[in-house]
Amino acid sequence: MNFPYNTALITGASSGIGAAFAEALAARGCDLVLVARSEGKLRELAARLAQAHGRRVEVIAADLAQVSPGAALKAAVDGLGMKVDLLINNAGFGTKGAFETLDPAREQQEVLLNIGAVVDLSRAFLPAMLGSGRGGIVNLSSMAAFQPTPYMAVYGASKAFVWAFSDALWVEAAPRGVHVMAVCPGPVDTAFFDLPGISGLRESVPKGSAMRPEQVVEAALKGLLARRRLVIPGTAVHALSWVTRLLPRAMLARGAGKVMNR
Repeated sequence: MNFPYNTALITGASSGIGAAFAEALAARGCDLVLVARSEGKLRELAARLAQAHGRRVEVIAADLAQVSPGAALKAAVDGLGMKVDLLINNAGFGTKGAFETLDPAREQQEVLLNIGAVVDLSRAFLPAMLGSGRGGIVNLSSMAAFQPTPYMAVYGASKAFVWAFSDALWVEAAPRGVHVMAVCPGPVDTAFFDLPGISGLRESVPKGSAMRPEQVVEAALKGLLARRRLVIPGTAVHALSWVTRLLPRAMLARGAGKVMNR
């Protein structure tokens, strides 16, 4: 089966899951627009993928933790003469700690990137997809979406938003040929755990349980082709997601708080 998308835009593409999406999609014949703050890393990745797969790979260095970044990014893509038919909203970060102790400016950046950019980029690129009657949007949520996450309150809530937002768009867009899907991985071995203020979180992840970015991407693309609205990579995480839907929410919140406050 030929891959049904021609040009993908990937946010947070410089490393981790974003870079793995770029590799997998280039191998499937997609041209790419790679977006992140780290221009040097993006250009190295773009050069390697273009040479390895013979695809057009463009780089746009941008900080998406801003108010309404979609219009400028869409204009930059239009300036390249490219038509995006697959949007991968992958960029995001987390903060950890008692909420009242965290930097309020950093919390606002987290909301802008994890929620605002997902909404605004979807709004910027969806109309053209609907106009052509084809396209896809993949939004990276998290297993943190399944329950409240004390000591990572904003991160968990942002990922719950992404899941709900994706489901709503899935209903709206599917009859018009555009598939919207959320991906909710558990722990993934990426630089996420090395962010300032969150590095201690790695110790709370059972050894050997973190997935590789490539595993998450393969599950996501398989789900995209099957037109699934939700992909939960990994058998254990998938089982846990059903447990969280059955238990009382207060119990889940207290249990998560004990884990996160170690």
